[in-house]
Amino acid sequence: MCGRFVQQMPPVRIGEVFDVDPALAALPNAPPRYNAAPTQDLLVVRRHPQTGVRHLSLLRWGLVPSFAKDASAGARLINARSETAPEKLSFRSAWRARRRCIVPADGFYEWAPAPGPRQPFFIRRADGRPMALAGLWEGWKDPATGQWLRTFTILTTAADPKLRPLHERMPVILPESDIAAFLEAEDPRGLMRSYPGAGLDLWPVSTRVNSVRNDDPDLMAPLRESDALKI
Repeated sequence: MCGRFVQQMPPVRIGEVFDVDPALAALPNAPPRYNAAPTQDLLVVRRHPQTGVRHLSLLRWGLVPSFAKDASAGARLINARSETAPEKLSFRSAWRARRRCIVPADGFYEWAPAPGPRQPFFIRRADGRPMALAGLWEGWKDPATGQWLRTFTILTTAADPKLRPLHERMPVILPESDIAAFLEAEDPRGLMRSYPGAGLDLWPVSTRVNSVRNDDPDLMAPLRESDALKI
């Protein structure tokens, strides 16, 4: 599961990290997001199917299938199970047509299960490098206006044991060596695996992250142990 994440890197830095050449593909403007949420427009890296050039684009989070009657379907499709996405009606067209994307993230949030208030945690790579979350994107044409809406979903897999106390699922985090293969391969199912827990850091953060109205760097700050809810 991935329902909130951080995307604070400026577009120029994302382009450098993920091999997007601004001379070949213009970079969009986008504000930093410390509490990125579904239905927001966020930065993703896509590969042009003919030229192979990587583009950085602003797409709405929550995939709207091409056959949907309206755009509201996207709010329910923010994640896709990597095990079933190649065959599931909502995602199989994007998977087979290689409409795959990388969602750059500085980390993501997850909530520990509890009978009462749930404790949010921030998860990031232990080496501090950006995460490359695997995703799918799709185009949907509004029948009323004829305008195109481009959206994305984040692929998930079984959680590493280190993260399992928080949730049984986690986003597919691709190591740098797998990014090109994921974007280009005919069938990248072999890359859909858990990121090793030893390579991840996590800590409890303020419940302020529960509200999408809060969007500031302090959301990632570790709580004192005495302030954290118990899991």
